[in-house]
Amino acid sequence: MRANYKMQRLYLSADLSAGAELETTREQAHYLGHVLRMREGARLLLFNGRQGEWHAEVVDISKKSARLSVREQTREQTPEPDLLYCFAPLKQGRLDYLVQKAVEMGAGILQPVITQHTQVPKLGIDRLQANVIEAAEQCGILSVPTVRAPVKLEALLGRWEEGRRLVYCDEDAPGQNPLPAVSGLAGEKLGLLVGPEGGFSEAERRMLRGLPFVVPIPLGPRILRADTAAVAALAVIQAAAGDWRDSS
Repeated sequence: MRANYKMQRLYLSADLSAGAELETTREQAHYLGHVLRMREGARLLLFNGRQGEWHAEVVDISKKSARLSVREQTREQTPEPDLLYCFAPLKQGRLDYLVQKAVEMGAGILQPVITQHTQVPKLGIDRLQANVIEAAEQCGILSVPTVRAPVKLEALLGRWEEGRRLVYCDEDAPGQNPLPAVSGLAGEKLGLLVGPEGGFSEAERRMLRGLPFVVPIPLGPRILRADTAAVAALAVIQAAAGDWRDSS
């Protein structure tokens, strides 16, 4: 069943079931009451990333919280996406955009990676997770991706999951078309690695290219900003080897 984009969606971590009454946070109550002007009797959709999507009704609303009564399920839970998205953090505004677009494009886990040229080594994981939830709320997504703690590139590669291929964007990869390299990965467990604004260092490229599970790809003849490259690479992977493919 397709998502209902005409109704407000709200993420709550609590369990969802018919007849349950749940309390929102103060911030959510402010958003519902003061931004959306919802009052008692208003309807909305709830999800928690585990139990699908449910119709709910506002029973009571105040400055401190809103009480919601869960009615009936509208969509069953979808499987968690298996795509592992690894990225070097960017400056805050562009990082927010990058995280939101990764969620929209089907990333299942978001893994910040510290590289030699990473300019923002300190991250607010709570802020990143809030961006994940906001993107899920706005785009009808039921499975909420997890944001992992940052790791250095060497550590990421050293404990890489056996059987999962790692696609990485390399401006020195031969050719301009990424599709031939990615098309052969259909059906495999995949990860994507997008580097920082300054690109990967020569030592990092040598390290990546020396690993058997790594697949370098080009992204055309133009120089792309890191956040643009991320969206382009995610689109290539989903179209050539992911859930955009015709499964018939």
